[in-house]
Amino acid sequence: MNDTKPPTGPLERRVDDNDWVELADELHAYGNALTRRLLTPEECRQIAGLYDEIARFRTTVDMARHRFGSGQYRYFSHDLPAPVRELREAFYPCLLPIARDWADKLGRPAPWPASLGEWLEMCHEAGQDRSAQILLRYGPGDWNALHRDVFGDMLFPLQVVIGLDAPGEDFTGGEFLMTEQRPRAQSRGSSTTLPQGHGLVFTTRDRPVATKRGWSNAPMRHGVSTVRSGRRHTLGLVFHDAA
Repeated sequence: MNDTKPPTGPLERRVDDNDWVELADELHAYGNALTRRLLTPEECRQIAGLYDEIARFRTTVDMARHRFGSGQYRYFSHDLPAPVRELREAFYPCLLPIARDWADKLGRPAPWPASLGEWLEMCHEAGQDRSAQILLRYGPGDWNALHRDVFGDMLFPLQVVIGLDAPGEDFTGGEFLMTEQRPRAQSRGSSTTLPQGHGLVFTTRDRPVATKRGWSNAPMRHGVSTVRSGRRHTLGLVFHDAA
């Protein structure tokens, strides 16, 4: 998926043009999957540049203060910038069949309607009415502890992070990390270098894995390894709102 062809056209088409059968297979196998390039370097710089426009965000989180790691991130307000809103709306219908399939395998309810707007209304009615879209900034020595972005009972099982800087040029280190707690076995880890403009779809909380007794849930967590040099920005797309 690490193609070099410059993306063109509406963001909805760029997301839809991915091979979603292949991505679903990777998600089933590993709990994460890298998309094609979705954004140009200039588009990435424009989104990363929003970080300093404080009025766009509802809050800023200092990770060291909360013992989440080191670095900083900001939650957008509900008045999302156009590319952030368009990317989120484009991903939801592509991820929905995977989410429903996982729920079926695990014998869980699949409450997600066809429309992202309808789903967010359900979140708000349940008391989860704060925007959870994140812009993150890491500098040298910064890292993100392994965690899950679960903000209440209303949960979408997949989310997306998009790289806004070029690894090896703008920063070194800062790999995306995932751990999977395997049934009756030790945990398994993976790391992914996130190319600029590409998205990584990954598991929010857990995913189904086949066992001799049928489908079982494998709890998963994600984080970021230590940034060794430079500055790393990423955009986090979450498909449920926060309490």
